[in-house]
Amino acid sequence: MTERRVIVIGYDAAELLDIACVTTALEAANWQGATTRYGVRLAAPGGRPVTCGTGLTLQVQESLERVTGPLDTLIVVGGIGHEAAAGDRSILGHVRRLARESRRVASVCTGAGILAAAGLLDGRRATTHWEWADELAARNPAVLFDPGPIFIRDGNTITSAGVTCALDLTLALIEEDHGPELARRVARTLVTYMQRPGNQAQMSVFTAAPPVADGLVKRIVDRIKGDPSADLTTATLAAAAGVSERHLTRLFLRHVGRTPGRFVRQARIEAAANLLASTSLPVAVVAARCGFGTAETLRQAFVDRYGIPPSRYRSANASTSAVSTSADAPTARA
Repeated sequence: MTERRVIVIGYDAAELLDIACVTTALEAANWQGATTRYGVRLAAPGGRPVTCGTGLTLQVQESLERVTGPLDTLIVVGGIGHEAAAGDRSILGHVRRLARESRRVASVCTGAGILAAAGLLDGRRATTHWEWADELAARNPAVLFDPGPIFIRDGNTITSAGVTCALDLTLALIEEDHGPELARRVARTLVTYMQRPGNQAQMSVFTAAPPVADGLVKRIVDRIKGDPSADLTTATLAAAAGVSERHLTRLFLRHVGRTPGRFVRQARIEAAANLLASTSLPVAVVAARCGFGTAETLRQAFVDRYGIPPSRYRSANASTSAVSTSADAPTARA
């Protein structure tokens, strides 16, 4: 093989970041010495320019109708135009045709809706942007949509979550093709973290904070995130808030979408994940700093949440500048 042919399918109102994350990461792999270079081409119906959802226009290199296999990888991106694309019989026909001629097929974000409409996800597990998962699942009952993971691989088909998760997907493809060292070099080139595990949750308690308007809930959330090693039982938190445990639970369910206990557990896991990726602290120390008590308790929590133990998470995500264990090492504070 002299080149890995990669076709990225765009269409009107496709998401620019979906396209850019894929194409830039693959070209970076070429710059960083991929043993078999990626030949990346953007294709669209009629070879017409793609006007992205942001209003910017991209020139394409291929007419979708004229692309032929064999291909290494076929990638369908998402965007606000995905519904129209999923209803276009011509686009779906060419997606099906090229999928048969591709070693693997992938989608980014709502591009999964196009693969599903083409019948390529029937009976498979798939993911997409969390905001669209329920709607795509309702439209495509033969597909097992899971809104949780960053990306899901089922056979030779890989679907990813929304927007910048395209970067996680592409780094994973590079690692699969060329090994982890090249993937790490690409991540460093792009000034991003090494890819997250595919089963890492899309939504984080640190990015999905409750509305600031509810002062009591925000105060308790800040207390949890500020010191995950503290006594954070529901009883203790309720006492700090000056309300009953039952009332605090009702407030958390209303404003955060989970009970105080579940929120605390997620916050502790994410704090531990941050320390594992950014420091070289022993797992037992990370466990203590994040409120798990023992390394085994932390391991069980990681396996339950991510499907992998802390050691594997660290090996995949550790920063090259991770500091050594010392009294000055970062705490788990968010």
